[in-house]
Amino acid sequence: MQEARAVFTGTSDYIASEDLQNSVNVAIALGRPLLIKGEPGTGKTMLARSIAEGMGMDLYIWNIKSTTKAKDGLYIYDTVQRLYDSQFGDHDVSDIRHYIKLGKLGEAFISEKQVVLLIDEIDKADIEFPNDLLWELDVMSFDIPETGETIKARHRPVVIITSNAEKELPDAFLRRCVFHYIAFPDAELMKEIVKVHHPDLEQRLLDEALEAFYWIRSIDGLQKKPSTSELLDWVQALVVGGISPEKISRELPFLGVLIKKDHDFNAVLQRLHSRGVQRKSSGAGILRSW
Repeated sequence: MQEARAVFTGTSDYIASEDLQNSVNVAIALGRPLLIKGEPGTGKTMLARSIAEGMGMDLYIWNIKSTTKAKDGLYIYDTVQRLYDSQFGDHDVSDIRHYIKLGKLGEAFISEKQVVLLIDEIDKADIEFPNDLLWELDVMSFDIPETGETIKARHRPVVIITSNAEKELPDAFLRRCVFHYIAFPDAELMKEIVKVHHPDLEQRLLDEALEAFYWIRSIDGLQKKPSTSELLDWVQALVVGGISPEKISRELPFLGVLIKKDHDFNAVLQRLHSRGVQRKSSGAGILRSW
């Protein structure tokens, strides 16, 4: 399974730091999964899309839920359909292969070309889930006992695993991964990110929006700090709403685009009032409607 030494440098719509680029390329060179952590909204999921786009690969996404089992990513044996066909259908139920459906990991293994496999939010699953994948991710193969087949990877997929750190992952699993924590972008990097999505944005409006955004994130006790994606939505709302730069820090228009919890909404308004800023009574109703 010799793969070309492609190099990831980011894409036109995804700005990756040098450290992140290095982590991606090291993981690819070592043939190890890349475990990505970071607070929600820092672009963990979008990273996999960017890698696929930048390296000309297809992207397979395995979205993990609390009920997901490791075997689901390998294959599923549809016993219910086989039973139904045996009773009511005219299919040949003796061939079990007709009722075997490969999961996302299995599909990545049999792909004719190298692909990017995103295992998204692995920490949502049971604590044993990561360990149950160790063998398959190491040897790049798995058995299907029902048919006696062995599925081997034609090409080693580029495996990206994201976690929101909702629970600790097993040490044995961590040892097999390259790890990278995506820190929240500072103001300068965020300015580049916003310009990618809003290239014609007025500079003063951008400066005022970023100053207000980071001021909100600095407020202690917020249950959910606004993320990059919410900032991009807010900037779009400011442009569509025709908001002048002067009003941004003074009134925080369309605050409901940034803040999604009542506790945080009230905390921001209290801090705003403590600065001697008075909001119009109709404003809050407008904000909550966004």
